[in-house]
Amino acid sequence: MTNGQAAAPAAEQEPEPAPPRASTAGGNPHHPAVHSSGLFGLAMGALGIVFGDIGTSPLYAVQTVFSIDNNAVSPTPVDVYGVVSMIFWSVTLVVTVKYVGFILRADNDGEGGIMALAALVRGVSSSSARRASIALALGVLGASLFYGDSLITPAISVLSAVEGLEVARPELAAAVLPIGITILTLLFVVQRWGTHHIGRLFGPVMVLWFVTLAVLGVPHIVTHPGVLLGLSPHYAVLFVAEHPLTAFLAMGAVVLVITGAEALYADMGHFGRRPIRVAWFVLVWPALIINYLGQAALILDDPRNVANPFYLLAPSWARLPLVVLATCATVIASQAVISGAFSVSRQAMRLGFLPHLTVRHTSTQESGQIYLPAVNWLLFGGVLVLIVVFRSSSKLATAYGLAVTGTLLLTTTLFLIYAAIAWQWERWKLVLCAVLFGGIELTYLAANLTKIVHGGWLPLLIAAIVVTVMTTWQRGRQIVTARRIEIEGELPQFIEHVHAERIIRVPGTAVFPHPTKQTAPLALRANVEFNHVLHERVVIVTVLSENVPHVAPGERLAIDELGHTADGLVHLSARFGFQDEQDIPGVLREARGLSDELEIDPDTAFYFLSRVIIERCHNPGMSTWRKRLFIGMSHNAATPAAYFKLPIDRTVVMGSRIEL
Repeated sequence: MTNGQAAAPAAEQEPEPAPPRASTAGGNPHHPAVHSSGLFGLAMGALGIVFGDIGTSPLYAVQTVFSIDNNAVSPTPVDVYGVVSMIFWSVTLVVTVKYVGFILRADNDGEGGIMALAALVRGVSSSSARRASIALALGVLGASLFYGDSLITPAISVLSAVEGLEVARPELAAAVLPIGITILTLLFVVQRWGTHHIGRLFGPVMVLWFVTLAVLGVPHIVTHPGVLLGLSPHYAVLFVAEHPLTAFLAMGAVVLVITGAEALYADMGHFGRRPIRVAWFVLVWPALIINYLGQAALILDDPRNVANPFYLLAPSWARLPLVVLATCATVIASQAVISGAFSVSRQAMRLGFLPHLTVRHTSTQESGQIYLPAVNWLLFGGVLVLIVVFRSSSKLATAYGLAVTGTLLLTTTLFLIYAAIAWQWERWKLVLCAVLFGGIELTYLAANLTKIVHGGWLPLLIAAIVVTVMTTWQRGRQIVTARRIEIEGELPQFIEHVHAERIIRVPGTAVFPHPTKQTAPLALRANVEFNHVLHERVVIVTVLSENVPHVAPGERLAIDELGHTADGLVHLSARFGFQDEQDIPGVLREARGLSDELEIDPDTAFYFLSRVIIERCHNPGMSTWRKRLFIGMSHNAATPAAYFKLPIDRTVVMGSRIEL
């Protein structure tokens, strides 16, 4: 192909997804909460996946609070009690009340996450196109911020763990950066084999980690029991009243204690609502609070301990083993956000905001365990750049808050819209939640805006790039779809032409993946116009991406004889959730027996793909640079044969050219 041209696969021009179905978590018969090995097993799994990010926050959160803005927060009793109070009530209100208490109730067919929530809000906003568009835009922005989180979390988590070497073995300080890079490199390299083999170890490791957090904190709380007074909210109020500017700056770092809160919601589909709640209340929440109290008591005992209060909690003989355990915990935390980035990318592809990328399933039993090579290596490159540029967890922490607070605010906004429409909450409930949660999160956001010049620009830049990519693909896809429909012509007219012209029928079955039954597939039209023949059996398959994670097999298929019976021409619609695998040969196997026209063997059929060559021109609709970007993404899109699971040796590509 020449410069300015790209081939766009047929499935890129899919129709708008159908409205989602709300359900209770675990309502889906395929949901792990239904087919489970018990609440204990699911809670153990949740500990290994859901809580890795928030569980490793004690490594760097308190240290960052007291080092922010050239040690603006002093290790004095007033400041320490104020910080402890802020930490406790942030975790309590944002994580325990908002996420565990409310947000987990808003699931999309058992699945969570901001993209799933946006699709859910869009579905219940069908009477207002403007509200539905806003919901989807907020979901895209939230997903974009999540990519920033997926870059920063592995870098800051692993670095903060390895930096414990500076405390345990000061002579190894120079090795921190190389060791961190090595660990992260191995982490991204092993993604291609999946995590199902080592995933079973994640739960026990995280149990040991949370127990260790509590064990480290208890002795120091016993030594300074007065630190428990910091749990009172009035200490946070006093801190703000006596040192308003210092308290405001502190909140920019306190937000680090709730990083990973979104994972509670995003990973709900893996385990269900109840196991996540049990794990949180029984182990995670108490362990985190005890450890934060222990770090505060340690600082009260000796202000010099602000240098690294987490590792200084441990006796000297235990610090090196603690570094090893912390490194394992941060690798697990990093794995969680990397896997989350894969899932978000697949959801964005299904909703039409990203081109189809190569998706490899790394488990024969769990469909959610996937690997996207393009996303993996883009993340790896970004993480390496972050480590080389920032070089320490304390510097990276300044860039962390904006991605977290932005996602928190967007989730709150979408949740309130959903609660107002779907649950019909009274106005006073909406206002109370908006003031309570939104007020706290707006304060966090404002505090982090002060760090833009010191690294806070990073998540904003990442989000801006991702939003640009997603909106460009969506807009280009709409333009190409509209122009393609003009070329294809109406399918009913084409069918009548076939019958009127008495086109020669040749033995065999031809399957044409096509986004709609309104127009004739380009490959079908080209086959008739140039070869003047038609196969005895012709099946046009339309794949519909629903705004729900899964579609039950009994609800998947719909058949249309296209106005003529027993003529060998049939249309088959197949509905898939954004977590389902779009397997066209598998669909044809499911369809056998539903119609005489579909008594075919998918293993002997030929598959004809419609492909268009996109040529950049001066047509209106998109700026030149966005056309270049769209064409570039088209070049790197996966072929339909790959994501529709078509056999390469029986797949034929035919098509035409379209100007963009």
